[in-house]
Amino acid sequence: MRETYTLKEIDNIAKKIIDASTSKILLFDAEMGMGKTTLINAIVKALGSNDIVSSPTFSLVNEYSTNSTPIYHFDLYRIENEEELYDFGIEDYLDKNAWVLIEWPNIVESLLHEKYNRIVITSPEANKRLLTLVNE
Repeated sequence: MRETYTLKEIDNIAKKIIDASTSKILLFDAEMGMGKTTLINAIVKALGSNDIVSSPTFSLVNEYSTNSTPIYHFDLYRIENEEELYDFGIEDYLDKNAWVLIEWPNIVESLLHEKYNRIVITSPEANKRLLTLVNE
């Protein structure tokens, strides 16, 4: 899936991501300031949560509730090695039947035993984003 969008279209893009995903594990690859958390906010709402979404930069993980399944939102920007991931029990989150949304995912990829979707966001022009969703 490849889509170009603006901020006004983000709710529609979030729904398209959910429909196109082959996994509940979504990895978000993008530079700082490209709108990862903003997109995750739209996805969380599209999944039925009314919770306030914020970047878990310091807490590492935020949990959002829905009527059916929890959503776990990770920001691994400050994680330096896999041992830190095990210290807070990331494998427990990955083994649940829940949506797992991971910003800065490079350090966790070797721990993923299941299929996942990678979302790459770039900015081809001002105020537009190009999103590519890849099933891995």
